[in-house]
Amino acid sequence: MIHVVGGSRVGMPLPLCARCQKKNSHQALGQGLGIRRVEMGVINPFRGIGTHKTQRILIARDGTASLSGEGGAQDGSESTEVHGDEHSTGGAQQKTTSSSLTKRAIFGSILGVSAAVIIVIGGWPFAAVTCLLAYQCSQEFLGLVNAKGISKGMIPPPPLVSSAISLMCVGLCAWSFMSGGKMASAMAVASFLVLSLQLVAVEKPRFAQLTSSVFGLLYCGYLPSFWIKLRLLAIPASNSYLLQSWQGVMGGVTHATVGLVATFTAVACIIAADTGAYFCGKSLGKTQLISVSPKKTVEGAIGGLLSSILAAVTCYRFLGWPDSTLGAVALGVIVFISSIFGDLIESVIKRDAGLKDASNLIPGHGGLLDRLDSYLFTGACV
Repeated sequence: MIHVVGGSRVGMPLPLCARCQKKNSHQALGQGLGIRRVEMGVINPFRGIGTHKTQRILIARDGTASLSGEGGAQDGSESTEVHGDEHSTGGAQQKTTSSSLTKRAIFGSILGVSAAVIIVIGGWPFAAVTCLLAYQCSQEFLGLVNAKGISKGMIPPPPLVSSAISLMCVGLCAWSFMSGGKMASAMAVASFLVLSLQLVAVEKPRFAQLTSSVFGLLYCGYLPSFWIKLRLLAIPASNSYLLQSWQGVMGGVTHATVGLVATFTAVACIIAADTGAYFCGKSLGKTQLISVSPKKTVEGAIGGLLSSILAAVTCYRFLGWPDSTLGAVALGVIVFISSIFGDLIESVIKRDAGLKDASNLIPGHGGLLDRLDSYLFTGACV
């Protein structure tokens, strides 16, 4: 028989678990006895009443309890075995969290290395990858638009219009590369074509449909094209002593351009901002930043801002861009603001759609749009 041998009611039988009928029920213990800390002892009939072993149970206000693992058998016998799914929940959650973080780190590293290689190569491979990213982001965006939370009371865009939006997002990025970054007229023409197609394909189009279509072009096509424009900056990075010393590897000074340095620096600042915000928010976060994203905290935002500035200043020291420490600090601030608001804008879309992630394309990260939301506005701002 199991007895309570410590706490405010010594010797009182511990209630049986209603589910498994074994040993104890934490909730019944907390509600029935109304105590905060007890010790659970198992009376051993073969060794006498005086020989027992204890484990400490911590009981919360809501009646739930957990074993702290304190205490051992006074007679050297084995520790008490606790039965039931309730007792292993904490360990299972820790394993799940650890597995999720490991998966996130692995795929994040793969994406980071791949992105670094593409940035260094530049040219048409960089533009081609950007076009693919724009296409996938447009697909995920249209999936959010078609979700029940957003499309309630509104007919979603027909497949013809959705396909046109995705193709034109790719076309905007391709045109940015072919025209050397001249996209304003292309964006206007693409918007006109999509709106006209919407009027023809939908019997009674609504204003929300028209605006969501144009926003899709802006969000998933026009904004990514600025990264191509940024990478195409062909001014030699004459202040970058590090790249000049690697002329053989980088293909000479003509390949070590401001576009390469600026793109690499901007990406480094975004990664630093996301990482700093995550760890500072997790360890120090107490004050909610904004209701749109309840998990974001003021402390995390400060950590992200400082990390972005530190990354920008470090890149300036080694790569010589921007041309001053003050410029690097300003760049770090700009990148942080554009990245965090890009994240929040996507959070609004997902909240209205009633979805946690845009898709499950990347294990541990969600969709590609979830991974690139911080980058969309940053290219234009930089």
